[in-house]
Amino acid sequence: MKRETHIIDATGEKLGRLATKIAILLQGKHKPNFVPYKDMGDFVIVKNVKELRLTGKKIEKKKYYRHSDYLGSLKEIPLKKLFKENPGQVLKKTVLGMLPKNKLRAKQIKRLKIE
Repeated sequence: MKRETHIIDATGEKLGRLATKIAILLQGKHKPNFVPYKDMGDFVIVKNVKELRLTGKKIEKKKYYRHSDYLGSLKEIPLKKLFKENPGQVLKKTVLGMLPKNKLRAKQIKRLKIE
């Protein structure tokens, strides 16, 4: 099995549409010999992440949550703040949500590079 490297320019792309393309490439679903239990995906390099488009009112309304399992420790970060500080993290979280929740997920997300 040979892994290819795909370079994607994110200028003007919508966040969700781009994330689905990346998730398909990371899983290897575009290959004719795809099987869900094997890690057959390719490497993906994304450039110009700062110029992603966010449609609708997501930029004001969407929030990301994390919890440390201690009482009262729920933290929330608005999408606007996270996108301003680190737009690559927003794309990575979106792609991570679209990958299958199994043991291959950690290996697949490591092949995503954001420049």
